[in-house]
Amino acid sequence: MSKKNKVARKLKSLDSMTEIVPFIMVNRSGAQIFFRDTLEIEKVEKFIREKQQQGMVNLSVLHVLIAAYVHTVAQRPAINRFIQGQRIWTRNNIEISLTIKQEMLLNSPDTVIKLTLPKTATLTDVYNALNAEVLNYRANPGNDVDDTAKAFTRLPGVILKFAVHFVKTLDYLGLVPKSLKKISPFHSSIYVTAIGSLGIQTVYHHLYDFGCCPVFMAFGTRHNVYIPDSDGNIKKKKCIDISFTLDERICDGYYYADAFKYMKRLLRNPSRLDEIPEVVEDVK
Repeated sequence: MSKKNKVARKLKSLDSMTEIVPFIMVNRSGAQIFFRDTLEIEKVEKFIREKQQQGMVNLSVLHVLIAAYVHTVAQRPAINRFIQGQRIWTRNNIEISLTIKQEMLLNSPDTVIKLTLPKTATLTDVYNALNAEVLNYRANPGNDVDDTAKAFTRLPGVILKFAVHFVKTLDYLGLVPKSLKKISPFHSSIYVTAIGSLGIQTVYHHLYDFGCCPVFMAFGTRHNVYIPDSDGNIKKKKCIDISFTLDERICDGYYYADAFKYMKRLLRNPSRLDEIPEVVEDVK
C-alpha cells in the first residue's frame, strides 16, 4: 500500500510480540477465534418501533447492530485493523460487506454489497446507506461483484487457477488495483450476515485467507430466554444470539472483550446511536 493511500496506514509503534505474531500465524483461518453471546433486544425493538413511527419504516435489527459496531470502532479502533503482507494496518474508514438475496427464494442468487462509512456515522447514516444499496440491487440485479466473478469463471480452469494465484500474490504485496478492492467483499472491516432472516439460530462463519477482513459477525432469529433477576425471580426476555469470528492477530483478547462490552452497553441504550460518535485514533 502506498504511503499516500488514505484508506489505511501501517502501524509502526506496536510491541515486538504483536508485530511478530503474523509471521508465526501466517493465515487468517489459522488465527481465527470464536466468540458468542446472547443479547437482550427488548429495548432495541422498542427503539426500532419508535424510529419506524418517525419515518424509518424499514429499520431493523441489522441496521442497529451495524450502527453499534461503527460506534464501537470509533471508540475501540484496534478492532478495525487488518493484516496485509504479515504487517498490521489500521483503516481510516469502516467497510462493511453483506450477502443479500434478490428474493427470499431457495434458488434466488446471492450477491454481496459493500458499505463504506466514516467512523462518525450515525444510525441514520447506516440506514440510508444500507437501504440505498439493497434497493438499488433489487431494482437492478447484478453489480460489479457479480460481473467480476462472472468474468473470472469464464476462463479455462487452469488459467483461472493461475489468475486467482496471481491476484493473491498481488494482495499479499498490497498491489491489488483499487477498483478491485472497492468491490471485493474480502477487503473490508467486517462481514455481516443476518442468519435470523433464514429462520435459524446463528452460526460461526470462517474468515477468508484472501483479502483482509478480520471480523465476521452473524446473528440469529429472536427467541425467549428465561433469566433470573437480582431478586431470584425468573423473567422471560426476548434475545438474539450473536457470534463473531475474529482474527486474533490484530489485537489481544482483553481489547476484544472490552470492545464487545462497549457494544452491548450501546445496545442497552440504543438512542446513543443517533449521536455522532467521538472518534479515538489508533496508535501510530
